[in-house]
Amino acid sequence: MTDAADFIDLALQRESSWLRAEETEARLGAQANGEAHRDGSGLKFYGASVGAVRGTVRDALRRYPDLTHDSITALSSELWNEPVFERRLAAIVLLQSNAALLTNTDLTRLEGFLRTAGLRELVDPLAVDVVGPLVARLDVVGRVRADSVLDRWVRDPDHWLRRAALLSPLRALRAGAGDWVTFVRHGRAVLAEEAEAMHDADAIAAEAVALVRADVAKHRPELEF
Repeated sequence: MTDAADFIDLALQRESSWLRAEETEARLGAQANGEAHRDGSGLKFYGASVGAVRGTVRDALRRYPDLTHDSITALSSELWNEPVFERRLAAIVLLQSNAALLTNTDLTRLEGFLRTAGLRELVDPLAVDVVGPLVARLDVVGRVRADSVLDRWVRDPDHWLRRAALLSPLRALRAGAGDWVTFVRHGRAVLAEEAEAMHDADAIAAEAVALVRADVAKHRPELEF
């Protein structure tokens, strides 16, 4: 591992609690191990709190202040590649903290993360706090390219990727911006497919439609689905 990845991993292990690890695995492990990791590797849990994960990433960024875009994205992949919940959460926090550095080309890396996340607790912050702000920050040309990626995601058989595409505009919509017309188009397509297929997997994506609609109803009730 690189020095930064080693620092984060060791810090997370120092913050671990076997009791919290057991509780988190009982709460999330069945979903993660049963569906998300089709290679059978399973997801492990250190038992570090969310606050400890955020604090560890903050300390790492202070310790290594000169990380560039390439260093940040490579470090996020290094953390993600080990199937440990807290490491993957740290990768998300790292990207959240450096969202201003991310570019259109990073969507390929994020797609890989989303395909292997397999948990709402990982997919949702990746979509809302990383993918969404990344897309919203792009120029016109970059936005067109990103929108084509999201269009592909929402049609993909992977329901986690579909969920991410639907959740990605949430922050912008809540703030009074965002592309409501595109969300409606994507949402209707997902709901139509769910009604036709009636599969539990489709409900994971359809749930995202309901989450965005409920949030928008509170913040922008003038928008109609």
